[in-house]
Amino acid sequence: MQDNVVLSVIDAKKSKLKRQIIRELYRSQSRTISQLANRLHTSIPSTTALIEELSLSHWVQGIGTGVAQFGRKPSLFALDATQYATVVVDINIHDTKLMLFNLANQLIYRLDIDLRLDKSPAFLRVLAEPLEQVVQRIKNDQLQVIGVGVSLPGLVNPWEAINHTYPSLNSSEQPLDQLLQNLFDAPAYLINDTKATILGEHRFGLAQGKRHVLSINIDWGIGLGVITNGEILQGAAGFAGELGHIQMKTDGELCSCGKVGCLETLASASSLIRRAKAALADGKASMLADADPDAIDIETIIANANAGDELAIDLLSDVGRALGKALSTTIHLFNPELIIINGVLAKAESAIIKPIELAIDTYCLPNYRDNLTIELSELGELAKFYGTQAYVIQNLLEHELIP
Repeated sequence: MQDNVVLSVIDAKKSKLKRQIIRELYRSQSRTISQLANRLHTSIPSTTALIEELSLSHWVQGIGTGVAQFGRKPSLFALDATQYATVVVDINIHDTKLMLFNLANQLIYRLDIDLRLDKSPAFLRVLAEPLEQVVQRIKNDQLQVIGVGVSLPGLVNPWEAINHTYPSLNSSEQPLDQLLQNLFDAPAYLINDTKATILGEHRFGLAQGKRHVLSINIDWGIGLGVITNGEILQGAAGFAGELGHIQMKTDGELCSCGKVGCLETLASASSLIRRAKAALADGKASMLADADPDAIDIETIIANANAGDELAIDLLSDVGRALGKALSTTIHLFNPELIIINGVLAKAESAIIKPIELAIDTYCLPNYRDNLTIELSELGELAKFYGTQAYVIQNLLEHELIP
């Protein structure tokens, strides 16, 4: 009996060390055995044995040699990209994307479908058919899915897998997470799209190594991701960061949430298009008037602003000022070192960054600006996809579901 207990403790310790190796290789992409041993605080022979076991089960593979100052070059190891995969589902009010990623964070399959998130009970039924296409691709490629991640807008409780903004996804017959678990025979996890974005930035983007970061997602809605003391802020129910629904104008427009004067009515992509069409209807002079009103989109407005169109420039400046004023409050609350701008409106680059910076200079106490930089995301939409996969891997490791 005592021997069994000892063996159980040893096996548990080995499993823990294996998970630490997978976590380290996922974040750093490649490591030598010496680097892993230092990171795990264990011996080189023990680390070598663990690597051999992980290699046999196709979790780890050798990828060549590293750099050495003297003597023999050390062998490099990385996660095996050939057998295991995660499914990433990105759902929003514009479209839906279904993707497969391997453990090297490489996109190996992507299917874009014209399916917009709404509150219709039919949404999940329509989604099931393209999901079946992904299932078939997985079978053809002989991959094993270890987990499924879903990024989506709204008030998402990640621990209960419930979206309170889109209740039809929580169908009593078969909610979204159960649909995905049944199709892919793997755990499924839901995460708010803005949380996924800042997680992607934290693991692989501009927020790497940073401890106090804000990431504003200026999309069809507006979300705020917060990193404080190196940890992503979720809140009690996962709702932290709904910047788009703070009131900016007491006598403003009615928001989709039912409140009046929310930031989203002033500064989201949807509101920008609506304001552009209203200005043209009022007879404002603009190159936008040459376009079909129904065809005016974000790209059209940004292109005209870059071409010097006064109305387009003014519209983007108004958006930037509203965003900067709202961000000023969050800067006072969280004192960040970095703000990352992401989302469809980030394509406007300086046309959106400059008015944001001017508003922050106006509404923030000067000392808050001393160590603050504002940058456009280098990852773009990949931040959200990488973050969703990272959230899956994180949960699988924390719940000891792999290796």
